Amino acid sequence: MPKVALNFEDGVTRFIECGPNELLVDAAYRARLNIPMDCRDGVCGTCKCYCESGLYSMDSYIDDALTEDEALQGYVLTCQMRPESDCVVSVPATSTLCKSGPSSFGACLSEVRHLSDTTIGFTLELDDPDSLTFLPGQYMQVSVPDTACSRAYSFSSRVNGGRIDFLVRNIPGGLMSTYLSHRASPGDRLSMQGPSGAFYLRELQRPALFLAGGTGLAPFLAMLDHLKEWGGSSHPIHLLYGVTRDEDLVEVVKLQEFAEVIPEFSFDVCVADAASNASRKGFVTDHFGPEDLHDGDSDVYLCGPPPMVEAVRRHFETIGVKPASFHYEKFNASEAVQ
Repeated sequence: MPKVALNFEDGVTRFIECGPNELLVDAAYRARLNIPMDCRDGVCGTCKCYCESGLYSMDSYIDDALTEDEALQGYVLTCQMRPESDCVVSVPATSTLCKSGPSSFGACLSEVRHLSDTTIGFTLELDDPDSLTFLPGQYMQVSVPDTACSRAYSFSSRVNGGRIDFLVRNIPGGLMSTYLSHRASPGDRLSMQGPSGAFYLRELQRPALFLAGGTGLAPFLAMLDHLKEWGGSSHPIHLLYGVTRDEDLVEVVKLQEFAEVIPEFSFDVCVADAASNASRKGFVTDHFGPEDLHDGDSDVYLCGPPPMVEAVRRHFETIGVKPASFHYEKFNASEAVQ
């Protein structure tokens, strides 16, 4: 059965399954999600949403509810839309308005990996692996054991054998960092809420450039893990991974493994420290130009700190080329998303 990701405007994502030839709005209501709607007849336009990817058919509707131009752009009426494949649909309403919200998942700590002085990886074993679905690039709110707090971390893998991976920036005195470094034990119970986030891999229709800064590598590892499962891409995908010092480089072996099995994928690393042993020194903006953006016919995905996002924006202006789309996730050391 087709699986549909409903992305609400407050960042919450819920997944529903549609039966054969089932209307999307009926599948949503069956899952207790109240997509705004008035008529059910394709005449009011209240249930208009945007389908980012996937195949579907549409029953009859009038032009006042959905114009021909809107339909060509990918807008749909959920009361007339019948998904024929997995789809991603943006709903112009909050999850609260639709009487939904993040789902909760139980897990136990399986492994902690001290990858560098600045990065910790950890693996959770899910209580119900089949219940967790997410778009590669999204994040979860993960509880910190023995506290009433949680932190948001991007997935750094798909669900493999009932387990899921995360990367954490090791911040001295940080709540999760302190737990993982000093108190964590296999079997510790954690809970998660989500998935959330508008930063996720869209259907690849042109070359893509991935830009990762520090632990901003995490969502790209999840994207690559999913691409590996999907059989790769027919379009070139290049990742530029930038860090401050040589010691900050992590998961490079994993990137090499992905490059060996994912058609069209390649990557480079660059290090800002002038004393680095890396062949590429400086920032990611020092290492891509118009040719890497295929003269604008490319999609750029970036995850890194706010200065990196702004530097990349300025770089587009400097080289005089803007990508077809620019998707980004930015974080600060003190913020939740890493």
